Parts: sequence; structure tokens; C-alpha cells
Amino acid sequence: EVQLVESGGGLVQAGGSLRLSCAASGFTFDDYAIGWFRQAPGKEREGVSCISSSDGSTYYADSVKGRFTISSDNAKNTVYLQMNTLKPEDTAVYYCAAAVGLPLRPYAPYEYDYWGQGTQVTVSS
Repeated sequence: EVQLVESGGGLVQAGGSLRLSCAASGFTFDDYAIGWFRQAPGKEREGVSCISSSDGSTYYADSVKGRFTISSDNAKNTVYLQMNTLKPEDTAVYYCAAAVGLPLRPYAPYEYDYWGQGTQVTVSS
């Protein structure tokens, strides 16, 4: 059974940091790309970052470049999203998702096959 489990969300003040984790199981981790998405109330799901587990290629949305860092520990089948200098507009439910290979459009939710349940990130001003 494929599972993606996010953790690490919480409440933080603006300017603070959080590290999200996405633990994967049930599939060959190296064959997949892992993406992070977020969805704020009343808004569409937004692609934040993506990493290829096979070659480490990374992608970032412009809104998080320079503040967020995605990384992968293939030995643990886990992907991390280090979020620094958080802003109130980063508040959302954050989801990780898995796609076979490397998606042509890393920020498109339809490219991904499996999804986690999400973790809430709230940034207070």
C-alpha cells in the first residue's frame, strides 16, 4: 500500500522556520519525484517545490525561492521541506505527493499519482 505521511506543521511567527517531512512507503522511492503543494482556504492547490529522487533535480515556485529548501534522504524514503523566513501568506495546508519519473509540469497537481493527508502550517503576523 502506497503511503505518504507529512509531519512538522504548526504555528510559527512571521520570520520563523519550520521543517516539513514526507515519509513515503509502498513504492520504489528512487523511481519517483516528490512534490510539495499547499492550499489555503478558498484558493487552488499551489505547487511549491519538487525533487527528483533519482538525480536530485529540484524546482521551486517563485514565491518560495530563496526561502524554502527541498531535500531527500533516499535511505529513509523521506523528503524534507525546510521553510525559512516564513510569511503570513505561507499559511496553508501543505501536502506532499509522488509522481512517476520527473513531471513535465512539476507544479501541476494532475501530474502526481499519490498524495498525503496534509499538514497545517500557520504563520502569524
